[in-house]
Amino acid sequence: MRFVFGLVLIAGLALAGFAVYMAQNYIGAYETALQEERNRATESIPTHEVYVATQTIGYGEEITADHVALMPWPQQTLPEAFFDAANPIVDENGEYRVALRQIEKNEAFMDAKVSAPGDVAGLTARLSPGQRAFAIKVDVASGVSGFLRPGDRVDVYWTGRIRAVGDNIPEGDVTKLIETGVQLIAIDQDAQQDTNATTIARTVTVAATPQQVAALAQAQSTGRLSLSLLARNDNTVADVIEVDQRRLLGLEEREVVEQKKEEASCTIRTRKGGEVMEIPIPCTN
Repeated sequence: MRFVFGLVLIAGLALAGFAVYMAQNYIGAYETALQEERNRATESIPTHEVYVATQTIGYGEEITADHVALMPWPQQTLPEAFFDAANPIVDENGEYRVALRQIEKNEAFMDAKVSAPGDVAGLTARLSPGQRAFAIKVDVASGVSGFLRPGDRVDVYWTGRIRAVGDNIPEGDVTKLIETGVQLIAIDQDAQQDTNATTIARTVTVAATPQQVAALAQAQSTGRLSLSLLARNDNTVADVIEVDQRRLLGLEEREVVEQKKEEASCTIRTRKGGEVMEIPIPCTN
């Protein structure tokens, strides 16, 4: 009886071992086929190695060799102005770049997200050649209730009182669009774009040409500036917009019609028999 039990136990262990062996072979063959399929899919899609972030990099943080790595990237979806082996993200001379906005892990580096070698993450890194930074005073109303962010574009309206110039320009309050599509580069002292916080700003800093800076400075000193937020993909060109009190209320200026004065006439009355006649004579007064 014990002999039979021993044979059954040995047979059961053999079958269990054979089942484990077959399962391992099946799983191994499946993994091998899956890897081969992945390799074929990778080979069928042309790729190019670009530098990506190996960890999250915060705004203003220096980018070192520990932060970057070359990874294959599909050529059809390559970002603009990327960094690769021919154009490394880390300068060989030891000058570090800094992040101009938060860069997430495995995100490709682009020119718009990093500074030039040796530059700092300040306003100067956000200005294009020929541009200047100019600060505009705002409040909760003129600053779009705190929904402005660095990188947004706004239209700038001026409201003030103009003096009468002859009969063509009457005196009164007027609101006029003076600049359109001006880019914001900082809100108060914050130039970070990747933020969801709502801040009631006291000043916003814009990037403008010297001519625009002169116009904005003159407008800010003579009236009140208000900002109007543009949509991200809005490329329309605004028309010349000017509204005064008469146009706002739909009032039309009445034309004054001068009434012609009737010329005075003088007469004398004479009686001839029973008939009275009036004879006109020159007026002496």
